Amino acid sequence: MPTLPKPPAPEPPPAEPPAAEPRSRRDRPAKAPLSRAAIVQAGLAILDRSGIVELTMRRVAQELDTGAASLYVYVKNRDDLLLAMLDEAMGSVPRTAHLAGTWRERVEALIEAIVHATASHEGLALVALGTIPRTDKVLLIFNDLIGLLREGGLDDRTISWSTDLLYMHATAAGAELASYIARSSNEHDVVSEASEFFAALPAERYPLIAGMHDEIMAGSGDERDAWKLRVLLNGILATPAGRP
Repeated sequence: MPTLPKPPAPEPPPAEPPAAEPRSRRDRPAKAPLSRAAIVQAGLAILDRSGIVELTMRRVAQELDTGAASLYVYVKNRDDLLLAMLDEAMGSVPRTAHLAGTWRERVEALIEAIVHATASHEGLALVALGTIPRTDKVLLIFNDLIGLLREGGLDDRTISWSTDLLYMHATAAGAELASYIARSSNEHDVVSEASEFFAALPAERYPLIAGMHDEIMAGSGDERDAWKLRVLLNGILATPAGRP
């Protein structure tokens, strides 16, 4: 009787992968220590990426890999955080001791620096418009502006009202500039769009606007900004507070 071949031996089952060794928390990268400054920087990063509407305490906590409750050790609330973020941005405004030129040139340079500081992060200009100055860097700016206006020969009441007017002008201009930056617009695009819009208005309904099209569009943004500030300074110098 023939010998039958032996069946092949079954293959051994695949080896089990080695169990992963538990990883100690100490092996993970250490988180940066939480601080008011770190919270402010996280808030500014969110502002630049997503805008002021998306800036919440929860989002800031996620940015820092922590819980929202931990933030309140360093900031009172969202409004306090926004003020701190504004104050951080205002650190770019030079002190008047570092400004050169005539009295008007130094005032103009200071106002222009405020415009660019408030426009540096979308939404901060609106924070500045809606709050009373109460943080260190903003108060230093007001202190310097008071010194400049006093150097211009103004009385204290006129100085007080003038700082309010000039700061409101600067922050409003900052809000406008920030909106252009957020839309990635440049001056040429904005002017072209506005020119086309006004040119298309029906003259029978808006006869005065249509008749002034060329003058409405005249002048660059810098020329208009410089003129606005001249008007403010001329008016301030010529109109002491309390006098009709």
